[in-house]
Amino acid sequence: MFYGRERLGDFWGYLAGWGFVVGKTASCAAMALTVGSYVWPGQAHAVAVAAVVALTAVNSVGVHKAAWLTRAVVAVVLAVLAAVVVALLTSGEADAARLGIGGDATPGGVLRAGGLLFFAFAGYARIATLGEEVRDPARTIPRAVPLALGITLAVYAAVAIAA
Repeated sequence: MFYGRERLGDFWGYLAGWGFVVGKTASCAAMALTVGSYVWPGQAHAVAVAAVVALTAVNSVGVHKAAWLTRAVVAVVLAVLAAVVVALLTSGEADAARLGIGGDATPGGVLRAGGLLFFAFAGYARIATLGEEVRDPARTIPRAVPLALGITLAVYAAVAIAA
């Protein structure tokens, strides 16, 4: 929040800081409810609360000590997506009718899809918030942002092509 005040002035910096806090809180709630809906649909709220508590506990030990969990989650997700891509590409003849394209082309469906893409691509902003945690942030962060976006785009493109 201090950087925002320095660059934007007291009022706008304060507003930007609180906008950031509120936005991250809403993102946390949305992602936790998504996890809850997938893990145990009947108890989505309870699972969401448990996920937030568990991740808060892991993060409380520090970024460096909790980095193994992040690496493990990323490795599992990429391995699953790679397996899906391989299975789709080797599954025989493609049938576009199976995709149900246009089945949920309503404003609500487009909004839900946009929300998923927002969370997929919004993670790059986390790189900038970790400036104090990396060596040589002036060099590392400008390299990390396009690299993260590029990897995300490549993974999404691979899944989309395979589908």
